Amino acid sequence: MKVKVKGIYKHFKGDYYLVEDIAIDSETDEKLVLYRALYGDNILYARLYKSFINKVDKKKYPNIKQEYRFELQDIKSKKIHKK
Repeated sequence: MKVKVKGIYKHFKGDYYLVEDIAIDSETDEKLVLYRALYGDNILYARLYKSFINKVDKKKYPNIKQEYRFELQDIKSKKIHKK
């Protein structure tokens, strides 16, 4: 799975986040996803890329229907565009 910068993702527990960018840890060279909460104080988080794209642990969360920890959302505009 490839993470889309500026995409809106739903966490498997229900909240939504905006992916701000992809970064590289200067000490380990690991890829990080920088993502901002779309609720509350809009905190900016960083998570290892490989953790961001992990599948949900179905043994730990058997009732979760979402397959991945974060899933890209296809949010349509409510604005009517005139041609």
